[in-house]
Amino acid sequence: MAPKQAPHGLETSLNSNARYTATAVVLHWLVAMGLIVTFCVGLYMVSLERSPTKLLIVNWHRSAGITVLALALARLLWRFGRRPPPDVPMPAWQAKGAQVLHGLLYLLMLAVPLLGWAMSSAKGRPVVWFDLVTLPNWLPKDKALGHQLEELHGMLSWVLVALVACHVVAALKHHFIDKDGLLGRMRLGRPV
Repeated sequence: MAPKQAPHGLETSLNSNARYTATAVVLHWLVAMGLIVTFCVGLYMVSLERSPTKLLIVNWHRSAGITVLALALARLLWRFGRRPPPDVPMPAWQAKGAQVLHGLLYLLMLAVPLLGWAMSSAKGRPVVWFDLVTLPNWLPKDKALGHQLEELHGMLSWVLVALVACHVVAALKHHFIDKDGLLGRMRLGRPV
């Protein structure tokens, strides 16, 4: 019996080899949720007056940032060890754009939390991961440098948000306009 023909452009989505591994999918969504929550908490905490509540929120933000850093590193290491599914057909400029966007996303997913950690170190404020592990300060105390790193951390956080927004818009374009199955490759659950 001949295999069922997929609608135009969906051939890749019906091939189980065209999906990312379950580990890659889980790491992708954990990083995505971690970035969103950590960014929103960071945005909220900067508006707060100095208080014990703000200190708790700042400490939680730092812990969440370190968790996102660890998850992004795990995702990157997993990606280096596994061949990704083949690209869906798209114009060369889109494929190159996706490649550049993914590279920038990985760079900033690592750089933003590292800058936050460096900022904390320079300000003389230890990063204590969820009150369990005190991470080492890797910069000497230097308030001026701490403020510069704070500005860079904030600015690059907004750049990361813009890149994530581009990533989401591109994924939705592939799903709703191109109907090429690209979004299904990163879907949680079994293939449909």
